[in-house]
Amino acid sequence: MSLSASKIAAVAAVNDMVRARNFYEETLGLEPAESGADGTEVLYGCGDGTGLLVYPSPDHAGKGSATIAAWEVDDFDAEVSALRGRGITFEVYEGFGQDENGVMKMDQARVAWFTDPDGNTFAISGP
Repeated sequence: MSLSASKIAAVAAVNDMVRARNFYEETLGLEPAESGADGTEVLYGCGDGTGLLVYPSPDHAGKGSATIAAWEVDDFDAEVSALRGRGITFEVYEGFGQDENGVMKMDQARVAWFTDPDGNTFAISGP
């Protein structure tokens, strides 16, 4: 089987698993699908069999300078509103042409970025 036909998962390194679990589960509303045998890593199941693996790695947490994962949502406005209601602040990047709420239009879609407590960058996109 080729890589192009294989599933892929996003991976996020974090400093503190307790703080990370609170963010991913309470703020983002993700549910753990699996946990490592020692409980140090958590896989959050997402749509179509995809997932986000969160694991402790203080030396690498938040060191990436680009988006590490993006969720494609059906109702962009509802998701942005729900995330804001749970304390998410969307990033505004100079030169991206975003509106005052951090939303950028791309062809027929919109996208907005946010970070976790360690600085890992995520995006949501949708119509």
